[in-house]
This record gives sequence, structure tokens and C-alpha cells, in this order.
Amino acid sequence: MKNFRHLTSILMIILIVTLAAGTVVEKLHGNEYALTHIYSAWWFIALWAGFGIIAAIITFNRKHLPQSQDGVSTGSTTLTGITLFLAVACILLGALLTMLTGQHGEMTLKPEVATSQFTVEKHGNSKEHTLPFSLTIDRFEIETYPGTRSPMDFVSYLQINDEGATEDAKISMNNILKHKGYRFYQSDYDDEGNSVLSVAHDPWGIAVTYAGYILLLLAVILAFVDKNGEFRMLLRKASGKTAVLLVLLTFGGIASSSAANAPRTLPKESADKMGRMYVMYKGRVCPLQTLAKDFTTKLCGNARYHGLTPEQVFSGWIFYFDDWKDEPMMKIKGGFVQQQLGIEGKYARMTDFLTPTGDNKLTDTIKALPMGDPKRKKFSAADEKYQLITMLNNGKLLKLFPHADSLQNISWYSQSDKLPLDLPEDEYLFIRKQLSLCQEYVVKKDFKALDEVFEKTKIYQEKNAAGVLQTATQYRAERLYNRLSTGKWLAMVSITLGLVCFACAMVCLGKKKPLYKPVRIAGLAWMTGLCIFLALLFILRWIAGGHVPMAGGFDSMNLMALAICVITLCTVRKYEMALPVGLLTSGFVLLVQMMGGANPPVTHLMPVLTSPLLSLHVTVIMIAYALLFFIMLNGISAVVVRLTQPTNISYLERLQTISRIMLYPAVSLLAAGIFIGAVWANISWGNYWSWDPKEVWALITLLIYAMPLFHNVLLSFRKPMFFHVYSIVAFLSVIITYFGVNLILGGIHAYN
Repeated sequence: MKNFRHLTSILMIILIVTLAAGTVVEKLHGNEYALTHIYSAWWFIALWAGFGIIAAIITFNRKHLPQSQDGVSTGSTTLTGITLFLAVACILLGALLTMLTGQHGEMTLKPEVATSQFTVEKHGNSKEHTLPFSLTIDRFEIETYPGTRSPMDFVSYLQINDEGATEDAKISMNNILKHKGYRFYQSDYDDEGNSVLSVAHDPWGIAVTYAGYILLLLAVILAFVDKNGEFRMLLRKASGKTAVLLVLLTFGGIASSSAANAPRTLPKESADKMGRMYVMYKGRVCPLQTLAKDFTTKLCGNARYHGLTPEQVFSGWIFYFDDWKDEPMMKIKGGFVQQQLGIEGKYARMTDFLTPTGDNKLTDTIKALPMGDPKRKKFSAADEKYQLITMLNNGKLLKLFPHADSLQNISWYSQSDKLPLDLPEDEYLFIRKQLSLCQEYVVKKDFKALDEVFEKTKIYQEKNAAGVLQTATQYRAERLYNRLSTGKWLAMVSITLGLVCFACAMVCLGKKKPLYKPVRIAGLAWMTGLCIFLALLFILRWIAGGHVPMAGGFDSMNLMALAICVITLCTVRKYEMALPVGLLTSGFVLLVQMMGGANPPVTHLMPVLTSPLLSLHVTVIMIAYALLFFIMLNGISAVVVRLTQPTNISYLERLQTISRIMLYPAVSLLAAGIFIGAVWANISWGNYWSWDPKEVWALITLLIYAMPLFHNVLLSFRKPMFFHVYSIVAFLSVIITYFGVNLILGGIHAYN
């Protein structure tokens, strides 16, 4: 049995290293190469077969395993163990069946032409397959968001021709077609009116895999309710109330500077009036305040500049351009870009971009650099700031004026756009002269008259775009959200308080005393306020955007910070390290969120991204990550205690118990999140697993954190210090999964 334990460790390490290497190979040679040479190779399948054999041995040969360190009997095969083994076996078998019998291809439908052929790309080869029926497309339509020309959905209206019978059907991005075991997904279209469909045919793999998912869910439930199981034993070993709080929480979770030196701008009241107007921005109609905030953040990395509001900065660039073009506020990353612009430091002026002849210094450099050159991205990011100001200066950015054509389709125009011929003369003059009139009032400093122009423009917008504007509730929610969004100070306060609490906790631990009351009160007050604030931001983004805000890096980090706050407040009474750990964790999460760039605009989502499964997938994964972060910081606490108090073994064991309690729901939620994502992907695109780097690293993280749960086989995890050090190192997999994939490895899951 000792040799078996060593073999188990070696096989798990080989499997994890192979999966990690596969993501690097995919980055270097592409997805198809990685699929052919790694993920579909015989030796890779053999590795998973070995994994299945080990699972069988652990499940059905438990009498030879050492007794649990918590006194749980391992001498008989449990219902939980059998269910877990069957789940793993079904998932692996389903994946094998999908690889051997599944077909995933593509077909192009031409108008009025019956088609039954689709192409499958496999291992670098193309092969034609024939459907037992044919499809004929009648027409293809692009549905746009109300009041915009931005695509919302692609819709194919077609007929199914099957043995002489004809049936009408409709396929869109949220409406797949199923017929005789084949599934068709709207994938793309071309300029000739042809519709491109993805075709999926997997009669055995999906059914077996889904059965595995259901069995896995059942195994998780059994693990938590089995009174003789290890998790219930841990609950009895630890403080009962503490553990119950952890479980209930986990599953119930489902400064400004002076403006004296700033260039001229509108008074705050007038700038606010300007921000109340609507504008067509990035495919949606929103308050001009949103565009102003994104504009300011894009330029200088912060929503405020020298104490000025975003609307004041935005209006300054419009009405006082000569002042602002010499203002060093454009944040430039990359020493080679700064050198090209001839600036010292990281802030550039608009004039720094121009040659003596008035040309952009970066244009030729960007054209000369190849697409894959990392420098090109830095140069392009700097050039984007310049182009943004140019678009504002020539009026292209300000699409303020809605107009309905004869079919009542509403388009939005800027002052410099070519206006429709059917536009009434008075409206034509208003659009052409509105900005000039505003400029005249600014020169005269008649801000009362300027405010009236802004108000009349908003009335004009509401009259001409009735029915496509935001509701009053959405409009107010978005404006409030824009005002509440903050900078890095929120994260820095949390980190500072966390460091103070952590230092005090170490001192108090040495004296065997509770955390100093004033520090505890201050930390709890901040954590409570932060929790309320993040929840408010989440709700406001939800209302303003019309969808649950979970689809991007910024939103998911906000959700993670909120989950950490809730976990901290629920556990702080019984776990003295929860407060410093929670403050530090939420602070670092918010710092990463803020450093990730500007607050993204509250944009429409593709139909597949509005699925409830996606919201559930992100929520579950973020809560799992939050718990794993707690376990990691628990490990750091244990290392500090071990170095400062070598004889305090009981405290190390207590920390291990708490971490193991959190590990069960963390691993369960991580597994559930991965498989919910797989179901969502299968419903949306017809493929539940594509070996994308994000998927692979999520699987790696699951395997890494599942290993400590099998401490009866891998005995090293019984040692408190080994467990704690492992939990620290293991968190690197979470960092790579969330950040490494996004920044380095890429793939279809990478946040842009």
C-alpha cells in the first residue's frame, strides 16, 4: 500500500504537469495542434485511465488504507465513495465517447439552396459528413438593439426537409435547433446573405457525461450530510457554530486633490447638466456622464483629475481645447513608447503626440510592428488615447441626436455626420449649430443660457427617441453608479487596515488574548460598510445594464470582493483571524480590479452571456476562489505562528481543521462551477469541453485542491505544516487560472 500511495502521488503530478504543459503548447502552436498531439493522444488517454483505476482502488479497497486522522473509519466502502467513483467514471467515459463518436463541424446555408453537407475539422484534416435530412434557409436577419445599429442577435429562418416532410424552424444565438440527434447553432454569416451554422452530433458522450455531473452533485450532497463522514467529523472537532456558519454562508452566498492648477473647464453645475444628456456610446444609449467617466479614466487612469469631475474634464476638452492640449494627463505605459513621444515620466500631453508637421508620431511605428509584437500593444494603447481626443475634437464621439426613418428605425448622429435628407430644416439647423451655440455661451460665460441648451437637447432626445431610451430607473441607477465608483483608495484602506489587524492579531496571539477592541471595531465597521457599498454597486450595475454583472474581469472581481466581505462578517465571531484575512483579501482583490484598467462601460451583452447558467457559473466559481484565498491566508498565518511560536502546535492544528472545513465546500463549489460552465457552453455552442487554457487550468486547480481531501492515501497532508505550506503554494494555480490565462495564455475565455 505504501508503493500505491507513492504511485498515486507520481501519477497526479504527471497529470497536472501534462495539463499545464498542454496550455503552453496551445499558446505556441494553436488549439488544433494541442488537441492532436496532447489531448487526443493515446498516452494522455492512458493517464486518465490510470487516474480512473486509482479512483477505483481508493473506493473499493479502503480496508487497506490507514485510519483517518480524525478517527473516521475507512474500513468499508461508503455510499459517498461509490457515488463519487461512479461520477468520475461517467465523466471520463463520456469524454472518451465524445472524442470517439462525437461530431462537431460547420455548414454554410445559401438562400433557397437545400444543404445536407457539413464539414468536420479533426486532427488537421477536413471531412465531409451528410445529414439524414436537409436544411434550406429562407432568409437571414440581423436584429439590433433598440435605437442602435449594434447587432443584438443573428437569426436564420429556414426549413427542415426530411423524407418529403417540410418543417419551419428558426435558429438564433439563444435558440438552437434540434433534429434527429443533431444540434445546430447560429455561428456566423457573410456579406452574401449566407448563414453559417455550427453542427454538433454527440449521441452518447453528452448523456453519459451529464449522468456523471448528476452523480457528482449527489456525491457532494452525501459528503456533507453523512453523519459518519469526515466533514461532519471536522464539524464536531471544531467549534460547531463556526463550522455551521461557514457552510451556511458558502451555500447561501449563491481623495481628491486641489483643482487650482488644472486648466479651465465648465462650472461643476453646468458640467453636470451636460452629463445628463443622452449619447450613443459603444452600441448603447446611456447618460453622457458614462462616456465622460470612461473618457477621463482612459486618459489618466482615474475617473477624476485634480479634483475635477469626469464631466468637467470632458467638457474642458470640448470647450477649452487649447488649454487641455498642453495638460500632461495622458498616462503612457512602456518606456519605449515614452521615448518615442519624447517625454520624461509616464504622463504625456496631446501636443507630445505631434511632429512639427502635425502628424501623429506613433502611426508609422504601429504599422511597422508585426501583429504579435508585445510592443505594438503598448503603442496602440497610447495611440488609442490620442485618437479618442481626436474623435471628441472633430465631433465624431458625440452622437447626441436621434432621428427615426420612415420605418421608425432610430439612428443617432453627431454634428459632423452626414445627416438624413428627410430631416426637417429646423432640426437640421439645431443639430449643426448646437455645439457652436454652446461654445458661444461658454466664451460669454453665460452658463445659465448654456444650461438651457443642454436641457433643451435632452428634451429633444426624449421626444425623438421615445421608446428606446433607458427607463427612468435605469437612468438614475447608472448615474448613481457612475458617481459612486471609486479609485484605488478603497483598496488601499482595506489593505492598510488588514495589515494593522494582522500585526495586532499576531501580538495578541502571543499573549493569548483576543484582538484589541478598538482595532476590531474599526475593522468590522469598515468591512460592514464595504460590504454594503459593493452590494450597492452590484445592484446598480445590474439595474443599469439590464443583466447580472458577471461577464467580465471587473464584474467578477467585484463579486469576489463582495463574497469575501460576507464570509468575513459571518465567521469573525468564532475565528479571530477572519477579520485581518478578510480585510487583506478584499483589499487585494479590489486593488487588482482597479489596476486592471478603467471601469468598463455598462454595455449590452451577447445573448449567450445573458444566460442564468453563466451568472450561476461565475457566482459559484468566485465564492470557491474566495474560500481558497482564506485557506491560503490561513496557511500564511500558520507559517508566521510556526516561526514565532514553535511550541504552539495546537494552534497550527486548529488552523488546519478550519482550513479543511473550508476546503470541502471550496472544492465542491469549484467542481460545480466548472460543470455548470460546461453545461452552459454545451447549450450555447454545442461543445461542453474544448480544452481551452481557462478550462484546463480550472481542472488543474480542482485536482490540486482535491488532493488534500485524500489524506488517507496521501499521508503527508495529515501534517499541519505540510498542509499549510501546500495551501499557500496551491493558490498559485488560482492566480494562473484567473490572471495568467487572461494576460499570457489567452484563449476563448480570456477577458479583454
